[in-house]
Amino acid sequence: MSAIKEHDKKQIVGTYARFDVAMVSGKSATCWDETGKSYIDFTSGIGVNSLGFADDEWVEVISRQAGNLQHMSNLYYTAPCVELADRLCEATGYEKVFFANSGAEANEGAIKVARKYSFDKYGEGRNKIVCLINSFHGRTVTTLSATGQDVFHNYFFPFTEGFVFAKANDLVDVVSKIDDSVCAVMFEFVQGEGGVIPLEESFVEGLYTYCQKRDILTIADEVQTGVGRTGTFLASEQFGVRPDITTLAKGLGGGLPIGAVLCNEKTCNVLGPGDHGSTFGGNPVSCAGANVCMNRIANDAFLEEVRRKSRVIKEAMMGIREVEGLSGLGMMVGIQLHSRKAKEVAQDCLEHGLLVLTAKEKIRLLPPLNITDEELSRGLKILREVLLANEGDILG
Repeated sequence: MSAIKEHDKKQIVGTYARFDVAMVSGKSATCWDETGKSYIDFTSGIGVNSLGFADDEWVEVISRQAGNLQHMSNLYYTAPCVELADRLCEATGYEKVFFANSGAEANEGAIKVARKYSFDKYGEGRNKIVCLINSFHGRTVTTLSATGQDVFHNYFFPFTEGFVFAKANDLVDVVSKIDDSVCAVMFEFVQGEGGVIPLEESFVEGLYTYCQKRDILTIADEVQTGVGRTGTFLASEQFGVRPDITTLAKGLGGGLPIGAVLCNEKTCNVLGPGDHGSTFGGNPVSCAGANVCMNRIANDAFLEEVRRKSRVIKEAMMGIREVEGLSGLGMMVGIQLHSRKAKEVAQDCLEHGLLVLTAKEKIRLLPPLNITDEELSRGLKILREVLLANEGDILG
């Protein structure tokens, strides 16, 4: 066992079932472990490294910012934070943004905005939020409470009250859960951790219309689907709606911690001084990195490339018996397997130089958005060989 692995097992709380490999460097969509073995990365650090490893421009900008001002209290103004807010509002059509450090924090912020909006306008008692079964919104006690998977509702009692659950893509069931105590509905356009399952357009349209008429806020968790992952800057664009609140994180910072709560004209002035905060929210270095990502990703030509690469991935999976079906949007792809277990396939891929993720019984692919055609081709070749091995082919 290497020193890295030995010290990890000895001194780091064991909350992760790690693969038996220690990574030390990376460039673009390729990384190397401590033995020098290379891997094509189809994970982006679970959707975080939107521009891959060590992007030249990103590294230069954050290094320069770290040398100028690495942190400043939110009691003062900083240019990178304001610039990022401008770029986000321009790209999405939202009015204002609150910055946090992660997706879970962004979702906590969205929950607070929704509840205070309703309290200010309607008084006490209108505070429940309808979430979807199979959703995932984070690992804090409150965002676990909002997560629609029973497996997460254990050990950490008492969980935060005020969440009810309805079936995804079943408007009748959602409406049946809405009464005078409900202030918002919270959802992912593609349920990522839940199995890379997209919502249906008709469901989203019906839900959005129903909520608008009743002044029930819509909260879109785009922590994983946002920032170009699905082929548009926000996944909501493909559904023709703009929710009252949208949360972002993961790929926004390109590898640095950041979360964002985007608020429309209805919700943008709900929070005032003291209502919410974050010591590291809007950190200048994180925002500088995010500005690089925004400049590159919020671009029609870049997003068209994401859509093209998505088609390449899906075409490469055609004709493989082990591939039962494909799901997702853009470069967020779920592969339903015919007979093999997803974790075993992920382990086989690792051994042959490819990093992939799992989501329940599926293989999940989240490559860097700017992965080169050559890296994409190499990774898909490995994935095809691993999947075809079950059909009698022999891996090289």
